[in-house]
Amino acid sequence: MSGWFHRRVYSAYEQLLAREIDGAPTHVAVIQDGNRRYARQSGKEASDGHREGAETTERVLEWCQDVGVEELTLYTFSTENFDRPPEQNEALFDLLCDKLHEFADADRVHENGVCIRAIGDIDRLPPRVQDAIDYAQERTREYDNFVLNIALAYGGRSELLEATRSIARDVEAGDLEPADVDVETVERRLYGEPVRDVDLIIRTGGDERTSNFLPWHANGNEAAVFFCTPYWPEFSRVDFLRGIRTYEHREASWRRTRARRALALLGAMSEPELADARSIVSRFRDSLPTGERPTEDDLGTLETGDETETPVEDSNGTGNNNSRIAD
Repeated sequence: MSGWFHRRVYSAYEQLLAREIDGAPTHVAVIQDGNRRYARQSGKEASDGHREGAETTERVLEWCQDVGVEELTLYTFSTENFDRPPEQNEALFDLLCDKLHEFADADRVHENGVCIRAIGDIDRLPPRVQDAIDYAQERTREYDNFVLNIALAYGGRSELLEATRSIARDVEAGDLEPADVDVETVERRLYGEPVRDVDLIIRTGGDERTSNFLPWHANGNEAAVFFCTPYWPEFSRVDFLRGIRTYEHREASWRRTRARRALALLGAMSEPELADARSIVSRFRDSLPTGERPTEDDLGTLETGDETETPVEDSNGTGNNNSRIAD
């Protein structure tokens, strides 16, 4: 009876979370931690943990498409993982080859228009893995409904370092002016195809750190971060929906903060700056509590230069890049 009751409660909670989701992030990035610890806990080999984790990956891909996520990036093999015992890595490389071919040939991938891409220092991987990457990318290259990025031999610090060195070489050769270096210059030199800014990072396995994962795309966008305790093979749809809810709370907090800052600065701005500030206030006004929302007349008064002082409350959700959910 207790098992039946637990399943009913769990199912009801999952349905409640699904109904509460009102806006999905565009790009979710996942640190799939805990495969080996799950295997040890279950009395299995490390390769068994990775294999069961691969099954979780397939489910997460479906969940993303269900809620409207458009891009998913999986931290599958980091540059630090090369330091593991060779026999462990060889087993993982075999699994990667199998799954890349399986994904590239799966009907659901083609029916849903999933584009599979690898990001990372691919040349460091064994030839058989590189061949499997080429096969998956070629089979799905024309699709654009959903993007699945698989981070292999990936390290965020190494990625930025190589981009910086590439820019420095071009400047030294006279092919690039320092004043012309901008965001697009850096992004063109990052690993692989362009990646959207990350809206939400999910990490399983209990550790609360982002481990050098997509620093350019996540930190610049002030991505929400959801840490949870289940190992990757145990990661459930409820855990996934709680991560999406964390993003929604973070997004709402960000919108309130932008509106409050713009209101606070309106009275002190010059005319060119006022137009931008009024635009921000108008755009995010509905994110403010009712008592804080300025009316159209209020904005018109500010437009004429009447420096009316607007009270500003502190927000508990301002600017924290690493939102944590402890439950």
